[in-house]
Amino acid sequence: MRISIAVPQLGPNTHEATFVTWLKAVGDEVKEGDALAEIMTDKVNIDVVAPATGVLSELLVEADQVIAPGGVIGAIETKGNP
Repeated sequence: MRISIAVPQLGPNTHEATFVTWLKAVGDEVKEGDALAEIMTDKVNIDVVAPATGVLSELLVEADQVIAPGGVIGAIETKGNP
């Protein structure tokens, strides 16, 4: 099953962030809660964590790309049924 990786909520007055880097690569096994990527706002750097355990299957953004809260930046392929 494919699980989307989304940008977390950033705060009440923050409506965008800049993608910094991927910390994992396509094909890497990840566990729920693992840091997958780093994003930056004008105030803080934030780790985007894995929403599920599986294999990182898709990266949709690159460094310096502007992203919005809730935006999908990648995907994890899980085993079995939800």
